[in-house]
Amino acid sequence: MFEIVVFSFTLGSVLILNFFCKKKNFLLDVKYSDHKKLTSLDKVPLIGGLVILLSSLIFLPSSHLFFKITLITIFLIGFLSDINYLKSPIKRLILQFFSIAFFIVITDTHVSSIRIPYIDYLFENFYFKYLFTIICLTILINGTNFIDGLNTLSIGYYLLVILTVFYINFEYNLGFEINGFKIIGLILMVLFFFNVFGKLYLGDAGAYLVSFYTGIQLINISNFNQTISPYFIALLLWYPAYENLFSIIRKKLSNSSVINADNKHLHQLIFLFLKKKRIPQFFSNFFAALIINMFNLIVFYLATENMYQTKNLIIIIICNLMIYNLVYLHLKKSIR
Repeated sequence: MFEIVVFSFTLGSVLILNFFCKKKNFLLDVKYSDHKKLTSLDKVPLIGGLVILLSSLIFLPSSHLFFKITLITIFLIGFLSDINYLKSPIKRLILQFFSIAFFIVITDTHVSSIRIPYIDYLFENFYFKYLFTIICLTILINGTNFIDGLNTLSIGYYLLVILTVFYINFEYNLGFEINGFKIIGLILMVLFFFNVFGKLYLGDAGAYLVSFYTGIQLINISNFNQTISPYFIALLLWYPAYENLFSIIRKKLSNSSVINADNKHLHQLIFLFLKKKRIPQFFSNFFAALIINMFNLIVFYLATENMYQTKNLIIIIICNLMIYNLVYLHLKKSIR
Protein backbone atom coordinates (compact mmCIF):
# COMPACT_ATOMS: atom_id res chain seq x y z
CA MET A 1 0.00 0.00 0.00
CA PHE A 2 2.81 2.40 0.93
CA GLU A 3 4.52 1.76 -2.40
CA ILE A 4 1.29 2.62 -4.26
CA VAL A 5 1.02 5.91 -2.34
CA VAL A 6 4.64 6.88 -3.18
CA PHE A 7 4.18 5.92 -6.84
CA SER A 8 0.85 7.76 -7.13
CA PHE A 9 2.15 10.91 -5.42
CA THR A 10 5.22 10.98 -7.65
CA LEU A 11 3.14 10.45 -10.79
CA GLY A 12 0.73 13.20 -9.77
CA SER A 13 3.61 15.55 -8.99
CA VAL A 14 5.14 14.98 -12.40
CA LEU A 15 1.88 15.65 -14.24
CA ILE A 16 1.05 18.79 -12.25
CA LEU A 17 4.56 20.27 -12.35
CA ASN A 18 4.96 19.44 -16.03
CA PHE A 19 1.72 21.23 -16.88
CA PHE A 20 2.52 24.21 -14.65
CA CYS A 21 6.09 24.70 -15.94
CA LYS A 22 5.04 24.55 -19.58
CA LYS A 23 2.11 26.91 -19.06
CA LYS A 24 4.17 29.45 -17.10
CA ASN A 25 7.32 28.92 -19.18
CA PHE A 26 9.18 28.19 -15.93
CA LEU A 27 12.08 25.84 -15.16
CA LEU A 28 12.47 24.80 -18.78
CA ASP A 29 15.66 23.51 -20.33
CA VAL A 30 16.81 26.73 -21.98
CA LYS A 31 19.42 26.00 -24.65
CA TYR A 32 21.86 28.69 -23.61
CA SER A 33 24.97 26.57 -24.23
CA ASP A 34 26.14 24.28 -27.03
CA HIS A 35 26.25 21.10 -24.94
CA LYS A 36 22.55 21.51 -24.10
CA LYS A 37 21.67 21.69 -27.80
CA LEU A 38 23.42 18.47 -28.73
CA THR A 39 20.63 15.92 -28.29
CA SER A 40 17.51 18.11 -28.42
CA LEU A 41 16.36 21.64 -29.16
CA ASP A 42 13.06 21.21 -27.31
CA LYS A 43 12.35 23.14 -24.12
CA VAL A 44 11.74 20.38 -21.58
CA PRO A 45 10.78 20.90 -17.90
CA LEU A 46 13.70 20.36 -15.51
CA ILE A 47 11.42 19.03 -12.76
CA GLY A 48 13.22 15.81 -11.83
CA GLY A 49 14.97 17.41 -8.87
CA LEU A 50 11.79 19.04 -7.55
CA VAL A 51 9.87 15.75 -7.78
CA ILE A 52 12.65 13.86 -5.96
CA LEU A 53 12.84 16.53 -3.25
CA LEU A 54 9.09 16.68 -2.60
CA SER A 55 8.68 12.91 -2.46
CA SER A 56 11.78 12.50 -0.27
CA LEU A 57 10.69 15.14 2.23
CA ILE A 58 7.25 13.56 2.55
CA PHE A 59 8.07 9.85 2.56
CA LEU A 60 11.54 9.53 4.08
CA PRO A 61 11.42 8.90 7.87
CA SER A 62 11.29 12.04 10.04
CA SER A 63 14.40 10.82 11.86
CA HIS A 64 16.45 11.82 8.81
CA LEU A 65 16.28 15.52 9.80
CA PHE A 66 19.83 16.54 8.87
CA PHE A 67 19.57 14.46 5.73
CA LYS A 68 16.45 16.34 4.66
CA ILE A 69 18.06 19.69 5.43
CA THR A 70 21.04 18.73 3.27
CA LEU A 71 18.76 17.52 0.47
CA ILE A 72 17.06 20.93 0.44
CA THR A 73 20.44 22.68 0.32
CA ILE A 74 21.75 20.43 -2.47
CA PHE A 75 18.50 20.93 -4.37
CA LEU A 76 18.73 24.72 -4.13
CA ILE A 77 22.24 24.72 -5.58
CA GLY A 78 21.05 22.66 -8.53
CA PHE A 79 17.82 24.63 -8.89
CA LEU A 80 19.67 27.95 -9.09
CA SER A 81 21.88 26.40 -11.77
CA ASP A 82 18.85 25.08 -13.67
CA ILE A 83 17.28 28.54 -13.87
CA ASN A 84 20.65 29.92 -14.99
CA TYR A 85 21.03 32.13 -11.90
CA LEU A 86 24.03 30.38 -10.36
CA LYS A 87 26.17 30.30 -13.51
CA SER A 88 29.63 29.96 -11.99
CA PRO A 89 30.82 26.30 -11.75
CA ILE A 90 33.32 27.37 -9.10
CA LYS A 91 30.62 28.87 -6.89
CA ARG A 92 28.48 25.74 -7.31
CA LEU A 93 31.44 23.57 -6.38
CA ILE A 94 32.16 25.59 -3.23
CA LEU A 95 28.50 25.48 -2.15
CA GLN A 96 28.36 21.73 -2.80
CA PHE A 97 31.51 21.17 -0.79
CA PHE A 98 30.26 22.98 2.30
CA SER A 99 26.75 21.50 2.07
CA ILE A 100 28.16 17.99 1.95
CA ALA A 101 30.67 18.81 4.71
CA PHE A 102 27.82 20.00 6.95
CA PHE A 103 26.04 16.67 6.65
CA ILE A 104 29.18 14.50 6.85
CA VAL A 105 30.49 16.11 10.03
CA ILE A 106 27.11 16.43 11.80
CA THR A 107 26.16 12.80 11.15
CA ASP A 108 29.68 11.35 11.32
CA THR A 109 29.17 9.65 7.96
CA HIS A 110 32.45 8.78 6.28
CA VAL A 111 34.33 6.13 4.33
CA SER A 112 36.02 3.94 6.93
CA SER A 113 38.35 1.79 4.82
CA ILE A 114 39.65 1.26 1.30
CA ARG A 115 41.82 -1.73 2.31
CA ILE A 116 45.12 0.00 1.66
CA PRO A 117 46.93 -0.08 5.04
CA TYR A 118 48.64 3.32 4.81
CA ILE A 119 45.47 5.07 3.62
CA ASP A 120 43.37 3.28 6.25
CA TYR A 121 45.81 4.52 8.89
CA LEU A 122 45.15 8.08 7.69
CA PHE A 123 41.42 7.52 8.20
CA GLU A 124 42.12 7.66 11.92
CA ASN A 125 42.75 11.37 11.43
CA PHE A 126 39.59 13.43 11.96
CA TYR A 127 40.21 15.81 9.07
CA PHE A 128 41.42 13.27 6.54
CA LYS A 129 38.50 10.85 6.82
CA TYR A 130 35.94 13.62 6.39
CA LEU A 131 37.83 15.42 3.62
CA PHE A 132 38.25 12.16 1.68
CA THR A 133 34.51 11.43 1.91
CA ILE A 134 33.51 14.98 0.96
CA ILE A 135 35.77 14.94 -2.11
CA CYS A 136 34.42 11.54 -3.21
CA LEU A 137 30.81 12.71 -2.95
CA THR A 138 31.58 15.99 -4.72
CA ILE A 139 33.19 14.09 -7.59
CA LEU A 140 30.20 11.75 -7.74
CA ILE A 141 27.46 14.39 -7.90
CA ASN A 142 29.29 16.43 -10.54
CA GLY A 143 30.07 13.31 -12.54
CA THR A 144 26.39 12.39 -12.44
CA ASN A 145 25.55 15.83 -13.77
CA PHE A 146 28.05 15.24 -16.59
CA ILE A 147 26.39 11.98 -17.68
CA ASP A 148 22.89 13.47 -17.53
CA GLY A 149 22.95 14.35 -21.21
CA LEU A 150 20.93 11.50 -22.72
CA ASN A 151 17.42 10.39 -21.97
CA THR A 152 17.36 7.56 -19.35
CA LEU A 153 21.16 7.49 -18.93
CA SER A 154 21.54 8.83 -15.38
CA ILE A 155 18.08 7.73 -14.18
CA GLY A 156 18.60 4.26 -15.65
CA TYR A 157 22.08 4.04 -14.16
CA TYR A 158 20.90 4.75 -10.63
CA LEU A 159 17.95 2.40 -11.03
CA LEU A 160 20.47 -0.33 -11.83
CA VAL A 161 22.48 0.58 -8.72
CA ILE A 162 19.36 0.37 -6.54
CA LEU A 163 18.25 -2.93 -8.09
CA THR A 164 21.74 -4.34 -7.45
CA VAL A 165 21.49 -3.37 -3.77
CA PHE A 166 18.05 -5.00 -3.55
CA TYR A 167 19.42 -8.15 -5.16
CA ILE A 168 22.41 -8.64 -2.87
CA ASN A 169 20.35 -7.74 0.20
CA PHE A 170 17.76 -10.46 -0.44
CA GLU A 171 20.00 -13.01 -2.14
CA TYR A 172 22.58 -12.99 0.65
CA ASN A 173 20.26 -11.94 3.51
CA LEU A 174 22.50 -9.02 4.45
CA GLY A 175 19.91 -7.10 6.47
CA PHE A 176 20.44 -3.65 4.95
CA GLU A 177 17.96 -0.88 5.68
CA ILE A 178 16.64 -0.27 2.17
CA ASN A 179 13.33 1.53 2.72
CA GLY A 180 14.93 4.76 1.55
CA PHE A 181 16.22 3.06 -1.58
CA LYS A 182 12.74 1.66 -2.17
CA ILE A 183 11.31 5.19 -2.11
CA ILE A 184 13.98 6.62 -4.40
CA GLY A 185 13.62 3.62 -6.71
CA LEU A 186 9.87 4.17 -7.10
CA ILE A 187 10.44 7.88 -7.79
CA LEU A 188 13.05 7.08 -10.44
CA MET A 189 10.76 4.54 -12.10
CA VAL A 190 8.16 7.26 -12.69
CA LEU A 191 10.77 9.75 -13.89
CA PHE A 192 12.30 7.10 -16.18
CA PHE A 193 9.05 6.63 -18.09
CA PHE A 194 8.65 10.35 -18.80
CA ASN A 195 12.36 10.80 -19.49
CA VAL A 196 12.35 8.11 -22.19
CA PHE A 197 10.14 10.33 -24.33
CA GLY A 198 11.88 13.57 -23.36
CA LYS A 199 8.95 14.88 -21.32
CA LEU A 200 11.14 15.82 -18.36
CA TYR A 201 14.81 16.02 -17.37
CA LEU A 202 16.50 15.54 -14.03
CA GLY A 203 18.29 18.85 -14.37
CA ASP A 204 21.26 19.74 -12.19
CA ALA A 205 19.06 19.58 -9.08
CA GLY A 206 17.89 16.05 -9.84
CA ALA A 207 21.36 14.79 -10.74
CA TYR A 208 22.79 16.23 -7.52
CA LEU A 209 20.02 14.78 -5.34
CA VAL A 210 19.93 11.22 -6.67
CA SER A 211 23.72 10.86 -6.63
CA PHE A 212 24.13 12.40 -3.16
CA TYR A 213 21.44 10.18 -1.72
CA THR A 214 22.83 7.04 -3.35
CA GLY A 215 26.40 7.86 -2.35
CA ILE A 216 25.47 8.35 1.32
CA GLN A 217 23.43 5.16 1.44
CA LEU A 218 26.20 3.11 -0.15
CA ILE A 219 28.73 4.47 2.37
CA ASN A 220 26.36 3.38 5.16
CA ILE A 221 25.95 -0.06 3.58
CA SER A 222 29.73 -0.45 3.31
CA ASN A 223 30.22 0.54 6.93
CA PHE A 224 27.33 -1.71 8.08
CA ASN A 225 28.81 -4.83 6.51
CA GLN A 226 32.58 -4.51 6.24
CA THR A 227 32.98 -8.02 4.85
CA ILE A 228 31.84 -6.47 1.56
CA SER A 229 34.82 -4.97 -0.22
CA PRO A 230 34.74 -1.16 -0.53
CA TYR A 231 35.68 -1.71 -4.18
CA PHE A 232 32.27 -3.26 -4.73
CA ILE A 233 30.78 0.12 -3.73
CA ALA A 234 33.33 1.85 -5.97
CA LEU A 235 32.20 -0.29 -8.92
CA LEU A 236 28.57 0.66 -8.37
CA LEU A 237 29.58 4.31 -8.74
CA TRP A 238 32.56 4.04 -11.07
CA TYR A 239 31.01 5.46 -14.23
CA PRO A 240 29.91 8.97 -13.12
CA ALA A 241 32.97 9.31 -10.90
CA TYR A 242 35.38 8.35 -13.68
CA GLU A 243 33.52 10.52 -16.19
CA ASN A 244 34.32 13.48 -13.96
CA LEU A 245 37.97 12.60 -13.43
CA PHE A 246 38.51 11.69 -17.09
CA SER A 247 36.97 14.98 -18.21
CA ILE A 248 39.30 16.96 -15.96
CA ILE A 249 42.35 15.09 -17.27
CA ARG A 250 41.47 15.38 -20.97
CA LYS A 251 40.70 19.09 -20.63
CA LYS A 252 44.01 19.66 -18.88
CA LEU A 253 45.87 17.77 -21.60
CA SER A 254 44.14 19.76 -24.34
CA ASN A 255 44.62 23.08 -22.52
CA SER A 256 40.84 23.57 -22.32
CA SER A 257 38.95 25.11 -19.44
CA VAL A 258 38.27 22.45 -16.80
CA ILE A 259 35.13 24.21 -15.56
CA ASN A 260 33.40 24.82 -18.91
CA ALA A 261 31.00 22.20 -20.28
CA ASP A 262 31.64 20.65 -23.69
CA ASN A 263 30.32 17.98 -26.07
CA LYS A 264 33.19 15.53 -25.68
CA HIS A 265 31.92 13.18 -22.97
CA LEU A 266 31.71 9.48 -23.81
CA HIS A 267 27.91 9.38 -24.00
CA GLN A 268 27.94 12.34 -26.37
CA LEU A 269 30.48 10.67 -28.65
CA ILE A 270 28.37 7.50 -28.77
CA PHE A 271 25.32 9.60 -29.61
CA LEU A 272 27.19 11.42 -32.40
CA PHE A 273 28.56 8.12 -33.72
CA LEU A 274 25.04 6.66 -33.98
CA LYS A 275 23.78 9.84 -35.67
CA LYS A 276 26.62 9.57 -38.15
CA LYS A 277 25.24 6.13 -39.03
CA ARG A 278 22.01 7.94 -39.95
CA ILE A 279 20.06 6.60 -37.00
CA PRO A 280 17.23 9.06 -36.15
CA GLN A 281 17.98 11.42 -33.28
CA PHE A 282 15.42 9.96 -30.87
CA PHE A 283 16.79 6.44 -31.31
CA SER A 284 20.40 7.63 -31.23
CA ASN A 285 19.64 9.27 -27.90
CA PHE A 286 17.90 6.19 -26.49
CA PHE A 287 20.34 3.57 -27.84
CA ALA A 288 23.43 5.47 -26.69
CA ALA A 289 22.08 5.49 -23.12
CA LEU A 290 21.01 1.85 -23.44
CA ILE A 291 24.47 0.75 -24.61
CA ILE A 292 26.17 2.39 -21.63
CA ASN A 293 23.67 1.09 -19.10
CA MET A 294 23.76 -2.44 -20.52
CA PHE A 295 27.53 -2.39 -20.18
CA ASN A 296 27.18 -1.23 -16.59
CA LEU A 297 24.62 -3.97 -15.92
CA ILE A 298 27.28 -6.51 -16.89
CA VAL A 299 29.79 -4.69 -14.66
CA PHE A 300 27.36 -4.77 -11.72
CA TYR A 301 26.74 -8.49 -12.25
CA LEU A 302 30.48 -9.22 -12.18
CA ALA A 303 30.89 -6.98 -9.14
CA THR A 304 28.07 -8.80 -7.34
CA GLU A 305 29.66 -12.17 -8.04
CA ASN A 306 32.93 -10.93 -6.53
CA MET A 307 31.71 -8.48 -3.88
CA TYR A 308 33.89 -10.01 -1.15
CA GLN A 309 36.98 -10.40 -3.37
CA THR A 310 38.94 -7.15 -3.37
CA LYS A 311 41.60 -8.31 -5.85
CA ASN A 312 38.99 -9.43 -8.39
CA LEU A 313 37.09 -6.16 -8.01
CA ILE A 314 40.25 -4.12 -8.58
CA ILE A 315 40.86 -6.10 -11.78
CA ILE A 316 37.28 -5.35 -12.92
CA ILE A 317 37.82 -1.65 -12.20
CA ILE A 318 41.06 -1.60 -14.21
CA CYS A 319 39.34 -3.39 -17.11
CA ASN A 320 36.50 -0.85 -17.01
CA LEU A 321 38.90 2.05 -17.22
CA MET A 322 40.79 0.45 -20.09
CA ILE A 323 37.60 -0.25 -22.03
CA TYR A 324 36.34 3.28 -21.40
CA ASN A 325 39.60 4.83 -22.63
CA LEU A 326 39.88 2.61 -25.71
CA VAL A 327 36.25 3.17 -26.73
CA TYR A 328 36.61 6.89 -26.16
CA LEU A 329 39.74 7.15 -28.34
CA HIS A 330 38.14 5.06 -31.09
CA LEU A 331 34.96 7.14 -31.13
CA LYS A 332 36.90 10.39 -31.09
CA LYS A 333 38.70 9.34 -34.27
CA SER A 334 35.53 7.95 -35.89
CA ILE A 335 33.43 11.10 -35.68
CA ARG A 336 36.03 13.58 -36.90
